Amino acid sequence: MPLLNKTEARSTAADTPTDPAAVRAPRTWSAARLALTAFFAIDGFLFAAWVVRIPDVRAQVHASHSALGLALLCISAGAVATMALVGRLCLRYGSRRVTVGSLALLSLAVPLPAHTHSVAALGAVLLLFGAGYGAANVSMNSAAVDLVARLRRPVMPSFHAGYSLGGLLGAAVGGLLAGTLSAAWALALGGLLGLLVTAAAGAVLLRDPDGGGPAPTASPVPGTAQPATSAPRHARLLVVLLGLTALCTAYGEGALADWATLHLTDDVHAGAGLAAAGYASFAFAMTAGRVSGTWLSIRLGATRVMLFGGLTAATGMLIAALVPSVPAALGGFVLVGVGLANIFPLAIGRAGATGGPQGVATASALGYAGMLIGPPVIGFLADAVGLPLALTSVAAAAALAGLLALTVGRPARTA
Repeated sequence: MPLLNKTEARSTAADTPTDPAAVRAPRTWSAARLALTAFFAIDGFLFAAWVVRIPDVRAQVHASHSALGLALLCISAGAVATMALVGRLCLRYGSRRVTVGSLALLSLAVPLPAHTHSVAALGAVLLLFGAGYGAANVSMNSAAVDLVARLRRPVMPSFHAGYSLGGLLGAAVGGLLAGTLSAAWALALGGLLGLLVTAAAGAVLLRDPDGGGPAPTASPVPGTAQPATSAPRHARLLVVLLGLTALCTAYGEGALADWATLHLTDDVHAGAGLAAAGYASFAFAMTAGRVSGTWLSIRLGATRVMLFGGLTAATGMLIAALVPSVPAALGGFVLVGVGLANIFPLAIGRAGATGGPQGVATASALGYAGMLIGPPVIGFLADAVGLPLALTSVAAAAALAGLLALTVGRPARTA
């Protein structure tokens, strides 16, 4: 009779739909979970607060479009360069301590772009901003993987829902303050709020009696796999495949952030108000999808959620790109948001459960690469074949993410 090795057995358990009663744990919304959700939310808030002030900072440094693009690449460069190091720091000092330090760094870095007066200076401070953002994402997700194992419940999407809600709130508040406060004051207040949340949530997170140490090894968590401190070769391959899944998802997120509004105005001929609603509908749908992610993971299993999500997003993107109708395009964007919502958090969570903080770092770096390459690839494709056909590459990437999830969810058996 064929047997499963330990890693494969964990992966198989990860993808089996589970009776909710079997995964019920006391104090599901523990103080540590609330604190960590607050960290995700303030991370999204701070990033959005910066994004809505990019036009003001661009005018201040007198940057051309190309120069601004190069400066913005420094965020990605700082994040990617930091991620592998942060994975090692999490192993040495604990992911919770690194989370607190990373969010403090990000909060201190947020006000700096508003005080630059040249593109070179802007690029330099955005390197620091990117380092804090990348460090925060690796350490928070690593801490979340440990907490998921303790709660014995697949709550990873709920943390990312906190990030999405924080981003929506940051964009809304930033837009309201744009007419009354300068970029320097608005970003300074954002940074101050970040430090206050970091201090309050950090005190709770570090005071937790578990202290963020290694999670229990018994009782596999539905929708996740158990951590592996020394991943064998096939486990490292699994982490890379999960990272590629995250990359395909982030490719779509990055592409829609930059091109959804333009597609609605230029190709579908929507008015300015409806065009602005395009990305908003995508963002709200993604947030709603993540709020329901835990429920879906329990009932369907992580692999099915990721597979069906990828196929749903692919269908929605084909509708939004190819049907020349405003209602169809908006409905398509909603389907893309719902479909992509849980693929990234579930992929990162499984990578962390398989490879620990280094697994999170590897998968996050690959995912961030997808966010980075999405907008320019769509731009090049749009010049060659037109924006509607270029956006179908998002559908292809979403479908590939679903198929990759199916692949990693079916480990090979060994005799």
